[in-house]
Amino acid sequence: MATSALYQSIELLSQEKGINPAIVVSAVEEAIALATRKYYKTQENMRGELNKETGEITAYIYKTVVADEDQIEDPVNQITLAEANELAPGVEVGSEIRIYRDTSPLGRIAAQLAKQIIFQKVREAERDTVFQEYAHREKEVLNATVKRVEGQDVIFDIGKAEARCPRREQSRLEQFSVGERMRVVLLKVDRAAKGPQVIVSRAAPELVQNLFQSEVPEIYDNTVVIKAIAREAGERTKIAVQSRDKDVDPVGACVGMKGMRVQSIIRELRGEKIDIIEYSDEITTFAEKALQPAKVSRVSITDLGEKQLEVIVDDTQLSLAIGKKGQNVRLAAKLLGWKIDIKSEEEKRQEVEQQMQALAGAPTTPIEQVTELGESIIQKLVTAGITTVEALADMTPEQLEEIPGIGEKTLEKISVAVRHYFGQFEEAEAAPVTEGAEPAAEDAAEQQAGEATAAEGTEEQSEGAAEEAAPVEAADTQDSDEEIAAEVAATEEETGEKQAAEENDA
Repeated sequence: MATSALYQSIELLSQEKGINPAIVVSAVEEAIALATRKYYKTQENMRGELNKETGEITAYIYKTVVADEDQIEDPVNQITLAEANELAPGVEVGSEIRIYRDTSPLGRIAAQLAKQIIFQKVREAERDTVFQEYAHREKEVLNATVKRVEGQDVIFDIGKAEARCPRREQSRLEQFSVGERMRVVLLKVDRAAKGPQVIVSRAAPELVQNLFQSEVPEIYDNTVVIKAIAREAGERTKIAVQSRDKDVDPVGACVGMKGMRVQSIIRELRGEKIDIIEYSDEITTFAEKALQPAKVSRVSITDLGEKQLEVIVDDTQLSLAIGKKGQNVRLAAKLLGWKIDIKSEEEKRQEVEQQMQALAGAPTTPIEQVTELGESIIQKLVTAGITTVEALADMTPEQLEEIPGIGEKTLEKISVAVRHYFGQFEEAEAAPVTEGAEPAAEDAAEQQAGEATAAEGTEEQSEGAAEEAAPVEAADTQDSDEEIAAEVAATEEETGEKQAAEENDA
């Protein structure tokens, strides 16, 4: 059957847009009907009709036939049986009667209106087709071509549709050129978007997984399995792999001979660093490997329910384990799915000491009580996290010098102030022994009673006691002087005998 030139054009448009020709035909018929109704300024039901063979488009109104005027509820869209028979003899009650309208008077305005309606219907049909094509393909890797750059977004041609890659889904290392071919990950299909509704990514971990499947045959045939991936696009990626064959080294298979396989993936990612880690079911062992290249001293589980780990590293390895801006530990935590708390050996030692002091009930004194330090020094110490006198006393001079604003003079002032502060407590403890403590209530009573009894004695007894005491003291002094003189004489005599013996020997 021969078709008109109009219908052939509709078929070509349908193939180009990837939609059904019937949808375009329906759009054309609806557009003509709407333009005709607007031209005649009527609210009657109107339809359009396209003749495929001749290409002629007609418009008509249709009314429902009722028996008589008593049954008419909608005069605009209903007609009595008698009136219908005059227009088309033989019609029956309940059927529809067509009344054609002349479309030749339609002018340029009606044609523009029809064009807009057709384009709108075609766009809606095209978006429905795209949604049905890609909605179920999320996380799939597609081959795409850079079509254009709109601001910070990149528009890709993915075959049957255009896809948008927003700035947050791009790697900072990449620059896009029109016509460049690359692989992208389909994130989602946004039906409500004004522009391209397919959203793709170059930063998703699935892209790295797809590249490894393409470059490593052992991953493609499932001998080596990718267990987890953590990625920060343009910076670093950590990938955990496990071998199902004991004779196959999973890390070596991914790296390849002289690193050829992984280097190919790095080139595709524009120089992004990749850490390949062997997976382990033991979480502590897996954590040690995930924090590479840092060397871990020990790993312990602090909270199994909340999935929290405590990792202790050597003091020299702390910055390497944390990584630049915390990247290494952040990626490791994402790879494990656990929270990681990294501490150095020194930090752990101090923490244990503090816990022991807390258990022993050791008192703590706010640093503000050391008034000799001055407000400025106290402020610097508090800013550095030193809030108690005990913590200040435990710090070495080297540690104090690391605090901003503390030099040699300030260090000396701190040392003196701390010594004076603790010296006050030592004097207070020694005071009861040297000066004597206040007597208790009972001792005070006994002392008063003794004083009363002494007062009753005579003055003669007091004088006699003094006379008796004086000779004793003098005798003691005399005996002491005589003993010292005897010792000196004996020493001189021994010295003289030694010198005489030496002269005789000579």
